[in-house]
Amino acid sequence: MRRVKLDRIDLRILQDLQEDGRVTNVELARRAGISAPPCLRRVRALEEAGFIKGYHAELEAESLGYEVTFYALVGLTGQSEQVLTEFENYMNEWPEVRECSMTRGSNDFVLKLVARNTSHENELTEKLTAAPHVATVQTIQVIRNSKNTPGVPIDDNDALLLGGQE
Repeated sequence: MRRVKLDRIDLRILQDLQEDGRVTNVELARRAGISAPPCLRRVRALEEAGFIKGYHAELEAESLGYEVTFYALVGLTGQSEQVLTEFENYMNEWPEVRECSMTRGSNDFVLKLVARNTSHENELTEKLTAAPHVATVQTIQVIRNSKNTPGVPIDDNDALLLGGQE
């Protein structure tokens, strides 16, 4: 992975791709104020440097039968690297677990899960409670989601902070 110093053009490319991963290279170049060939080279360099991890479609969960989103705060029986890794590997096997984050504080992990209905949510909670190394589980059901913005905020001033040019 080669090191890339980000400038304002790179940040504009990242911002536009984050908002619309299907934008054409020609349109991306137009928005960034450069021609298509150097734009494509910049995108490839940003991918190789690890700034762009991938592209995906955002799906409508309810349309696909997942009516419930909930979070689970999980406390484990220990914090050895083996226990943490085994738990993470186990969660990676569950398709309903959409995010698994190790946390600092009173819980060891926060999970974001989807379920078809409340009965399915209860099944998943019971399965999670019985999982290896799990000591405590607290669930929080999402009633409404008023904001869901993936990625990170990007500002033109970030170029200076990241070692790029103005």
